[in-house]
Amino acid sequence: MSERPIPWWAPKIGDGEYALVRDVLASDYLNEGEVTTRFEREIATLTGAKHAVATTSGTTALFLALAALGIGHGDEVIVPDLTFIASANAVKLTGATPVLADVDRATLNLCPEALERAITPRTRAIMPVHVSGRAADLAAIGTVAKAHGIPIVEDAAEALTSRAGGKSLGTIGVAGCLSFSPNKTITTGQGGMVLTDDDALHGRLRELKDHGRPVRGTGGDDVHHSVGFNFKLTNLQAAVGLGQLAYLRERLDRQKRNYELYARGLAELDGLTLPGFNLTGGEAPLWTDAIVERRDALDRFLAARRMHCRRFWFPLHTQAPYRQPDDRFPGAMWAGPRALWLPSAFTLTDQDVECVVAAVREFLKSAN
Repeated sequence: MSERPIPWWAPKIGDGEYALVRDVLASDYLNEGEVTTRFEREIATLTGAKHAVATTSGTTALFLALAALGIGHGDEVIVPDLTFIASANAVKLTGATPVLADVDRATLNLCPEALERAITPRTRAIMPVHVSGRAADLAAIGTVAKAHGIPIVEDAAEALTSRAGGKSLGTIGVAGCLSFSPNKTITTGQGGMVLTDDDALHGRLRELKDHGRPVRGTGGDDVHHSVGFNFKLTNLQAAVGLGQLAYLRERLDRQKRNYELYARGLAELDGLTLPGFNLTGGEAPLWTDAIVERRDALDRFLAARRMHCRRFWFPLHTQAPYRQPDDRFPGAMWAGPRALWLPSAFTLTDQDVECVVAAVREFLKSAN
């Protein structure tokens, strides 16, 4: 048993965030303003995106990206069956229909062959999700998308700074969306960002997030070019995000180290595999996920030793709002009940991870 609890995840706030938030409070301007603009610029520079538009959450980022493309009632957007339900809910928020496609059992990401089968004349976007920071097969997905003339909107909520083909995930499709919820490498409490290189799309995003205004207004005699909403990220939240960026490299290095220790310690074991990451290709692990034959039993075994995991999402087609027959999604039905995230917090030490590795090996040995 571990001497102290080993968390699956543990957010952390430092002195820098407190100082930046105090500055915002002292300014008496708490709404979205120049601090938010600075945060957007920092994220754009970090990811290599031309534009970054801050929003209230990763979910609203996805909604805005789709809505900015003109997607709405009568349209369809393809979403992988194994993802957090926010991916599908964002599609519903536009009035469009999320069409679920099966996942690859080895990577847990959208299966390109299933994607091809899911396309209909009403398909208006494809939304690959980069699970745990592992890139979906964007080369194959891109080939399918190009053949049908369908834009890609990347759900990169778990993939800040992760790269594929020399580009940051979230900057490869026409738009990509980030999340800054508490279980991400950096957090603003709730918050998100849309990345795009498309100038026209950028302008539409600005309008949609702020009541149809293309630029920040006064609340008085502003010109509203279209219907819009209120999805602004406040200076208070952006200040927290700016403070968090100071620790980004250290945290990314720790998350990578966690995965490397797991990959080395859990190699070639019966009953467990790691989907893994292409570290040399630039992928940045957010969490280390594993596929385990007796997942629930392992989860209970580790929890009894104060080592905490998180089980994977239920496949979306098994959830009440999106219910469909199981036989349409063999990959998700196989992987979902077997997948979990091992303790992955950037607060872990080598010793913590080695304790988890020893416990996992003990469990697998006793099961054989």
